[in-house]
Amino acid sequence: MTELVKYEAAKVAIAEAKSVDEVKKIHDVAAAMKAYAKQANDRQMEVDASEIRIRAERRLGEMIRTQKETVGLNQGRAGAGRPSLGSTIEEPPKDTRPTLADVGIDKKLSSRAQSIAAIPEDEFEETLAEHREEQQAVTAKTMETLARKGAHVMHNSGDNEWYTPKPYIEAARAVMGGIDTDPASHEEANKIVNAGEYFTVEDDGLIQEWCGRVWLNPPYEGKLIVQFMDKLAESVKSGATTEATVLVNNATETRWFACLASVSACLCFPTGRIKFWHPRKESVPLQGQCIAYIGENTEEFMREFAKFGIVTTVHR
Repeated sequence: MTELVKYEAAKVAIAEAKSVDEVKKIHDVAAAMKAYAKQANDRQMEVDASEIRIRAERRLGEMIRTQKETVGLNQGRAGAGRPSLGSTIEEPPKDTRPTLADVGIDKKLSSRAQSIAAIPEDEFEETLAEHREEQQAVTAKTMETLARKGAHVMHNSGDNEWYTPKPYIEAARAVMGGIDTDPASHEEANKIVNAGEYFTVEDDGLIQEWCGRVWLNPPYEGKLIVQFMDKLAESVKSGATTEATVLVNNATETRWFACLASVSACLCFPTGRIKFWHPRKESVPLQGQCIAYIGENTEEFMREFAKFGIVTTVHR
């Protein structure tokens, strides 16, 4: 309990810190605690310290960005560019803006902190929660990789062309008896989905009518997935979509997930992460998924999808 209190207090201290010095001190203490915990083989302390260190780096990145956008940040040595002693050239004004060294961090930490600060908050928190749940110490390398990939490989990167493995498609087809429409697809993906009608990014599925039995693995980019879930709910309520199986990230805290759940009859939470496929690139999923079912064949869905993980009906 004491360690939990310290962990929560550190989170609050980072959020409420007013200066880089405050955050840097928390960062350094957390780094030292992580090293000690690793030697002492104290897994919980290592997980806690690692997370606090990463949270501190994110806060540092936010502060550096704010500094740059307001008074600026001198990337070099204060007074750089000054003429040599005895020069007759008029001396330019001294650059009095703080350097990175002045605010207590080196360039490597500054770069890493700013990249971590650029990660969307929901993806940042999801990644930390996942590591905490699995009792894994989150590392700066993990966060830098997340930042380079634009958070999730599909979720906020704009790289939405990832396709569903065949077993899940076959299970959905078994439940619904077929697939009439796939609103977010590709010619390559439809070789497996085999929908009667499918829409690519060029077709813009958001402006199309989603008729009959729908299979949907939507683009996971933040704004798009909200639009796709809203469109799905509207299509279900209008009666155009009579049945649907939907594969999304397990993001139960988001508004779009609540929208999906509001029209769903059953949910499946697969064991492990689904490894999506693409003919020319490799998927590295960073979080778990959820498969939602909309329709009346709930018993069939429960039977078919129980092999993938936990299945449950939605009670309202």
